[in-house]
Amino acid sequence: MVLNDKQKSSYMNSSEDQTMLATGFEEAIIGLDTSGDVFRVVYDIDAIISILMERDEMTEEDALEYFSYNVQGSYVGEGTPIYVYGGGHDRVLELISNS
Repeated sequence: MVLNDKQKSSYMNSSEDQTMLATGFEEAIIGLDTSGDVFRVVYDIDAIISILMERDEMTEEDALEYFSYNVQGSYVGEGTPIYVYGGGHDRVLELISNS
């Protein structure tokens, strides 16, 4: 589902203004968790890594380290974003087998 600006504003306002965004990674947004009292923005980890590599000219290793420590590791309250690996069933099985 693609949200227009009015819909985004409506979702954010109905979530008691605690929903947090990861600044600079708007292109990596893939969804919105509305299951709790506070909505949480969902980001694709692979897209964030690509953004860091392209925008900030990081190596993949540096981008992964930066993401893990500075983005994913930052808890900012109930509205902290959710970071997930996309790719469907096969990708999930691959990630599980590599862990």
